[in-house]
Amino acid sequence: MDKLTAKQKRVLDFIKESIRNNMPPTIREIAEKLGFSSTGTVRDYLEVLQKKGYLKRSENKSRAIELIGPVSKGIPILASITAGNPDLAYEDIQGYLNPDDLFLGRLSQNDVFALKVKGNSMIEAGINDGDIAVIKKQPVARDGDIIAALLENSEATLKIFRQRNKSVYLDPANKDYQPIHKEFSVIGKLITIVRKYI
Repeated sequence: MDKLTAKQKRVLDFIKESIRNNMPPTIREIAEKLGFSSTGTVRDYLEVLQKKGYLKRSENKSRAIELIGPVSKGIPILASITAGNPDLAYEDIQGYLNPDDLFLGRLSQNDVFALKVKGNSMIEAGINDGDIAVIKKQPVARDGDIIAALLENSEATLKIFRQRNKSVYLDPANKDYQPIHKEFSVIGKLITIVRKYI
């Protein structure tokens, strides 16, 4: 596929976002959203994007824009993770996050996953029940990192990684909870929390 200019990419990104929300945009909607004064300008962009191999469209229908190639739905929210006492973790995709909203820098979508927080053992770190924890996949951590840890019997929890005197443990950020001194493996490091208010 040919490279895109910044404006072509803006048009394509808006189309991708609309399709992620299950509704391809009309030409008028693209013009309004991106501030184009005429629908003719949008048609020109769509023609270029079609020639460059990014989409195909039907002239006779208002929402007949189809992307070519794989369309990512976003970062999968795999399951819930306890920020309380450890609980069973299992993969149960509960939705998707748009990676463009997270400013992840050089991280690929394949490097991250998301978990819905259950419980209040991390409230002093600003992590509340119902938040979405975005986790960078990695098998190691440094002292003080907030990590997703997998305990025995596939139990998972979100805690602070602590290293003291050649031993490691999981520390809560709530004085009502006790540190966890069990065998565990690091499955990733917290990179951001997403909280929705609606």
